[in-house]
Amino acid sequence: MTFLPRPCEPCDPPGYAVLALPQEIDFCNAAGLLPLIMTAVDHHASSLRFLVLDLSGTHFMDSQGVRLLDEVRRRLPGQARLRVVAAPHGVASRVLELSGLRRDVPVYDDLAEALREESGTTTGPGGGPGGGPGGGAGGEAAA
Repeated sequence: MTFLPRPCEPCDPPGYAVLALPQEIDFCNAAGLLPLIMTAVDHHASSLRFLVLDLSGTHFMDSQGVRLLDEVRRRLPGQARLRVVAAPHGVASRVLELSGLRRDVPVYDDLAEALREESGTTTGPGGGPGGGPGGGAGGEAAA
């Protein structure tokens, strides 16, 4: 199993690792994705601040996908944080909303938003773009 190629690969900004996940994440492939993702994390371990999982091309995701994202989040080393990209009206975004994982993991509408540096420290759930319930990364939080 391989990750979807990105047109500008390799161009991960320093401190980031970006992985595009497959079109379907379900019982058949979720268990196999975890070691692939963690291998990429290990490869960037010394400098990793953000792991960005791009679900914008994912057209089907069930509870196994939610479990996968939660397990990845729990296994990230040190100060590394998980960010997820999901199309605002896509299946993956809706599954993350219904499962409640969206409250724990920031979800961004597009990759550019997920790669944008935030001012100050890393925000927790609900504190940054896409991190709040029901919202994507439409804009910065009001001060």
